[in-house]
Amino acid sequence: MKTPLRSALALPILLAHPAAAQQAAPLLHPMFQDHAVLQRDRPIPVWGDAPAGERVEVTLGSRKLLVRADKDGHWRADLPAMRAGGPYTLAVATRSGGSARAEDMMIGDVWLCSGQSNMEYPVSGVLGAAGEIGKAKDPELRLMTVEKKTSLNPERQFPAPVRWQPTTPETVRDFSAACYFMARDLRASQKVPMGLIDATWGGTAIDAWRPESALAKDPTAQADLALFRTYRADPALASKQFGERWMAWYRARSGDAAGAEPWQATAPGDWAALPSFDPWEKWGVAALAQYNGMLWYRTEVTLTPEQAAKGGASLALGPADDMDASFVNGVPVGVTYAWGVPRLYPLAPGTLKPGKNLIAVGVLDTWGEGGLTGTPEQRAIRFADGSSVPLAAPAGWQWRRAPAGVGDPPHAPWEAIAGFSGIYNAMVAPIGPYGLRGAAWYQGEANAGSPDGYAEKLGSMMGAWRGQFGKPELPFLIAQLSSWGPRVPRPVESGFAQIRDEQRRAVAADPHAALAVTIDLGDVVDIHPANKLDVGHRLARGAEALSYGGKASPSGPWPVEARYEGAVVRVRFTGADQGLVTYNAAQPFGFELCGPAPGSCRFAPATLSGSDVIVQAGTGAADRVRYCWGDSPICNLYDGTGLPATPFELPVR
Repeated sequence: MKTPLRSALALPILLAHPAAAQQAAPLLHPMFQDHAVLQRDRPIPVWGDAPAGERVEVTLGSRKLLVRADKDGHWRADLPAMRAGGPYTLAVATRSGGSARAEDMMIGDVWLCSGQSNMEYPVSGVLGAAGEIGKAKDPELRLMTVEKKTSLNPERQFPAPVRWQPTTPETVRDFSAACYFMARDLRASQKVPMGLIDATWGGTAIDAWRPESALAKDPTAQADLALFRTYRADPALASKQFGERWMAWYRARSGDAAGAEPWQATAPGDWAALPSFDPWEKWGVAALAQYNGMLWYRTEVTLTPEQAAKGGASLALGPADDMDASFVNGVPVGVTYAWGVPRLYPLAPGTLKPGKNLIAVGVLDTWGEGGLTGTPEQRAIRFADGSSVPLAAPAGWQWRRAPAGVGDPPHAPWEAIAGFSGIYNAMVAPIGPYGLRGAAWYQGEANAGSPDGYAEKLGSMMGAWRGQFGKPELPFLIAQLSSWGPRVPRPVESGFAQIRDEQRRAVAADPHAALAVTIDLGDVVDIHPANKLDVGHRLARGAEALSYGGKASPSGPWPVEARYEGAVVRVRFTGADQGLVTYNAAQPFGFELCGPAPGSCRFAPATLSGSDVIVQAGTGAADRVRYCWGDSPICNLYDGTGLPATPFELPVR
């Protein structure tokens, strides 16, 4: 999903071998540097790299340990648990004279905050930002931001440098607001140093954050996982195989016969001269001024026999906004969902031919400006020897619209934001077994178009991350999607609502997870609501309950079951501190009764009965009861502490 935070969310394409540009492995891993926070009250793993067999002495305060690097040149020391405090110096030395130090390290609690743009949303964008930034001065609240990168394999090192920094107005300005406000509450209640790791990326789907080990256990992921592994070994072959799937999808949606598709030289249709490589909203074509959909671009490039026979050829294009499917001589060469980033697709031997070669690019835009953009230098056939053949100027290109309603194409499993494991590999795997108190997760908007199975995906991700961090009971705080989008006068189906319920179900199945309900904190016209302060408060409340012995309900009113009692359905709740209350009406509203099929729901009157809600069934049968359903529903059921009841769907028994 493209978002209004677009300028801050430039997306790299997932390359075949991104690890080649990785920094050299240091003696002391970059997680351990000046101002870092180490997790209290549990053994402290410290690691790095040294020559195979090298003896490494690790000292933290009065703790000292001697270990040896393994045959791969990796070493790890597990220091005894320490209580909160500091500052300490961590020193590492080898027998051959190598050394590294990290100063001003604190022992406290470490939280990993991750997800897409609402977790990435910075303090500088919140309500009252100037005041919040001005008072952000806490030397014992330390911040680290992981740069947006992807990799085809789990990385031991970060592909880009990371840095721990104390909280100041300068360091907090671009840091995750929800994460910061959560930790600020916890600092006030726990009185210990806190370390926050911000590993976020707007617009990303959950599969990009799931490690391959989790995907391997998912029956629904096996075909794409096999294709992903093929891509790792042979990108051109995998792109061709996926392109054939994409082509079949397009034919089914467009009605084009084989041989008459836009990527064929004989493609029929009204092709017009391309005005420019600006977004199509700027071409002065009235039909494109507000157009969200697919356009086709095509051109020809002439190659000599020598050029066509060269090895290591690639198709280079400017950025495509949002998604492109690119073809050379009718052969699919690449599909990418990423905006603001030039494309570079390897071409399999035999794709190019002497003489004229047809380049065709289908570009899908789903929000804001769309099109194929960039500079002339970004559009060329490039060869491994460094030579290239430029593609034509705009006058040498043509365009035409795709049929209306083709919809959302299939996604390649190596895409940066919607593919498999790439973001996990580069942004979470390098954190290694670093000690954590817990993790906060705010994501799901990018999965709202295909919400089925999200609960299982989230559950598998939590389990896999817990395995990495060596803590099976690691607390997870899940920020539920807030409201966004049009309000409607009747029951509707909603991908956003289903994601909220999938998040609820994932938390219900996990004794070490809590849900921060945010349905009342949204904005119908902005997918990034600015009230992140209350999101932070609710995440902190969940953390208090899961990790610090807090007595308050972690998530507010929680539906347990729905049962028929004569002509009514009784919905039982737990977790309503100080009882259930309704705002702005004597009765709760937003309840629906539904049959088994989509579109069968009807609003139903309801009343409070202690810790239950009684829903009037009337004469119609009901298989399901829903509450607070829709993109931006209006709901008024809370508990006495001001926490809203979670949106939900339950079977009626």
